[in-house]
Amino acid sequence: MLTLFHTDGCHLCEQAWGLVEQAGLAGQTRRADIMTNDAWLAAYRVRIPVLRDEAGRELGWPFTGAELRAWVAASASDGAV
Repeated sequence: MLTLFHTDGCHLCEQAWGLVEQAGLAGQTRRADIMTNDAWLAAYRVRIPVLRDEAGRELGWPFTGAELRAWVAASASDGAV
């Protein structure tokens, strides 16, 4: 499972979600709005969008579709996704 940290009205977050969808990862990615959690807000306020895998590895914006696929492949080889 992946987590996309985002907030409403963030155009970069929308672009990142589009790449997640294009990569066929939407079904295994949950969206976490940083405005609903003080810890997320403190950690990601100026960094969103950020993808995090179950092992805690993060992929920060900006990233391309190719970079996203390579990051997921590396996560899978580590057994995280």
